[in-house]
Amino acid sequence: MLTKTFGSAVQGVNAYTITIEVVVSQGTGFFVVGLPDNAIKESQQRVEAALKFRGYRMPRTKVVVNMAPADIRKEGSAYDLPIGLGILHASQQLATELLGDYVIMGELALDGALRPIKGVLPIAIQARREGFKGLILPRENAQEAAIVNSLDVIPVGTMQEAVDFLEGRLAIAPVVMDTRDVFRQAANQYEADFADVQGQENIKRALEIAAAGGHNVIMIGPPGAGKTMLAKRLPGILPMLNMQEALETTKIHSVAGKLGSHASLIHTRPFRSPHHTISDVALVGGGSNPQPGEISLAHNGVLFLDELPEFKRTVLEVMRQPLEERRVTIARAKLSIEFPANFMLIASMNPCPCGYYNHPEKECVCGPGVVQRYLNKVSGPLLDRIDLHVEVTPVTFDQMTETRRSEDSRTIQQRVAAARQRQTARFAEFPDIHSNALMPSQMVKDLCRIDAAGLALLKTAMERLGLSARAYDRILKVARTIADLAATDEIELPHLAEAIQYRSLDREGWAG
Repeated sequence: MLTKTFGSAVQGVNAYTITIEVVVSQGTGFFVVGLPDNAIKESQQRVEAALKFRGYRMPRTKVVVNMAPADIRKEGSAYDLPIGLGILHASQQLATELLGDYVIMGELALDGALRPIKGVLPIAIQARREGFKGLILPRENAQEAAIVNSLDVIPVGTMQEAVDFLEGRLAIAPVVMDTRDVFRQAANQYEADFADVQGQENIKRALEIAAAGGHNVIMIGPPGAGKTMLAKRLPGILPMLNMQEALETTKIHSVAGKLGSHASLIHTRPFRSPHHTISDVALVGGGSNPQPGEISLAHNGVLFLDELPEFKRTVLEVMRQPLEERRVTIARAKLSIEFPANFMLIASMNPCPCGYYNHPEKECVCGPGVVQRYLNKVSGPLLDRIDLHVEVTPVTFDQMTETRRSEDSRTIQQRVAAARQRQTARFAEFPDIHSNALMPSQMVKDLCRIDAAGLALLKTAMERLGLSARAYDRILKVARTIADLAATDEIELPHLAEAIQYRSLDREGWAG
């Protein structure tokens, strides 16, 4: 007897429906074909143990499981449940006509209980797209799948519950979630707030500008100056996630298995802070079964690289292309997978190995040339993609003990959102450009025009401060963002002057 059940394979952030055909016939042996990996081949032992534990029998004749299409590699243990149900139906131990209505996924324990799986959100999206009535899956994954409406999400805790539901002996109500209501209630809830930061008003201003224009930032300062604390509060002043961004972000975290049990829609912007010992593949993604890396997990949020010069040179260099293209393409012999990577890069570093170069009170003990060698660990092409260079100085005792509460993140966020709305209107005809930071050079010339006085100021600044040529476009982009925050159509002299301040590392002789 031939039985068909349906599962799903996740490649990148998209899912593909897999038809699982089971035939029980004369002969002996258990065979799984259709490019299964070892975890699927081992399913025989898990399925057989689960069937026996629940009082069913494993056929002692020939069992062939075909997973089609056969040219797509299937990986993981999430096919245990559809294989087990297919065997039961093919051996006439399960009487139902509903198998073709549902996509079924779940990993079986030896006692027939179900364990949660990864990548449920893209699986649910694909199931709805292909017209399936619903999805039968482990209870822990139900809320995540329920994000997708017009799909019956049937949560089950054991294989027996799935059998009873399909045979009509057990009524299981589909999990229903008002996604927009949940999103609306939970959106914008961040633990860290700029109101907790005493002093550092100039750095807060720089981060506000960065958030308003989507600019990358590097903060240079001694240990304990507050670089990490400031960076952690940046997501709280970025514009609120919209529903489309939230779905994209949740899908990536689902594929990577980062959502956890009973998780639902991600409602705050991600903040990822990998350690400096991270590998190239862990940062940009990859592996034999390509998985999203840290830069994709930071999609629509912030990637914070603390102690930037301590990262391996190769790790920093592989990040250059994603910073420009806002996506990562991972090519393999038989497939090419694309992960989105539209993130803001926030980096921090000490000015020298001892950390006290340019410190107002403590003396630097680094030898001649050491500071420059330390800074040279960060390549020019990477710095070229960072618009704001900000020097962070330690907070004074008076600032730390001040009782006046600083401006909170919600207030700053409102100004940032207003500036982003101006940019949305400006780039309405350019679907790939959403913020000032993404403007190409030609567009900078067209949209960031300055008058004669501004040209004179910029020329003087570049000559006196020894700014490099790459700083020219960056200054104009940042000045355009400052003008947007001020709600003005023209870039004025104060906007330009403030933007010039944010190019510390471009100054000749900064490190000696």
